[in-house]
Amino acid sequence: MHNSQPWRWRIGPREIQLYADSQRHLAATDPDRRDLLLSCGAALHHLRVALAARGLSADIRRLPDPEDGTHLATVTVRPGGEPADLALFPAIAERRTDRRRMSRRPVPDEHLNALVERAAGNGATLVPVSRPAMRRQLLAAIVTAERLQREEAGYASELRMWTNRLPGGRDGVPAANVAAPPIGTLDPSPLRRFGRAGLAQAVQVAGHGRGDDAAELLVVTTAGDEIVDRLRAGEATSAVLLAATRIGLATTPLSQAMEIGSSRLQVQRDVLGSRSSPSSSSASAGRPLVRRRCPRHLAASSAPSSSGDRLRAAPGRHHTGP
Repeated sequence: MHNSQPWRWRIGPREIQLYADSQRHLAATDPDRRDLLLSCGAALHHLRVALAARGLSADIRRLPDPEDGTHLATVTVRPGGEPADLALFPAIAERRTDRRRMSRRPVPDEHLNALVERAAGNGATLVPVSRPAMRRQLLAAIVTAERLQREEAGYASELRMWTNRLPGGRDGVPAANVAAPPIGTLDPSPLRRFGRAGLAQAVQVAGHGRGDDAAELLVVTTAGDEIVDRLRAGEATSAVLLAATRIGLATTPLSQAMEIGSSRLQVQRDVLGSRSSPSSSSASAGRPLVRRRCPRHLAASSAPSSSGDRLRAAPGRHHTGP
């Protein structure tokens, strides 16, 4: 969420503790902490991948302390490493959130199937929203949520806070990573409006059909909607985003419809058919229209968050010891 990085790590000799950082909670945008937990789940998955690259496995206990709701996971590090996690490691340095228009070339079914398998391997279900009627319903829910959010007290100030960080900061969404709104599309754009844009929008070739791209809309769902379900949804979202990067797809997380209760219920009823809970954000995935990657907003460590910029262990937030 806005690359707010709402987590803290406590690193011991054999265990790593993951905590939610309530001071980085965007209360107006994310009133029920759904995005906060999603982001922490993505950070947890990135840790698994990074450990696998060092030949280590992660034994994860989620919500280990019933008395401390901010203590989200304890990771015991052991020799080993999952090959499925190891395969994703190169994508940590490669992945970006790409808010530009994507190509009109469709995403092959085998790519979608691979992403579905990644989500399933992380305790969630990935639903490609491919039918035109369902796409329209999902787009409508996202656009409605965006409108309702802009009427919420505090939403605009949070947006300004996280898109106007101090020079040299390692968090937030810089203008250089925000693309101008696409022109000539028939469907409404699901992209969040961040304001100042410093990234040129990709241009479609004239005379090749409508202005919309062929990006797939995807929704990560879980069987329940408890804290652990949201955490697992974040882990699955991270796995899907990294896997998409490895097969050459650009991705854009879209969380607006999950942040408004009425829009989330609309997605559950009209898009998912009430089969499961849309605990995670939706996302778009498609072939990149341009090869130049969005600039990386560098940070201290090497893992990007689900909102597109790097995870970090910032000074004062990375603890050692028991």
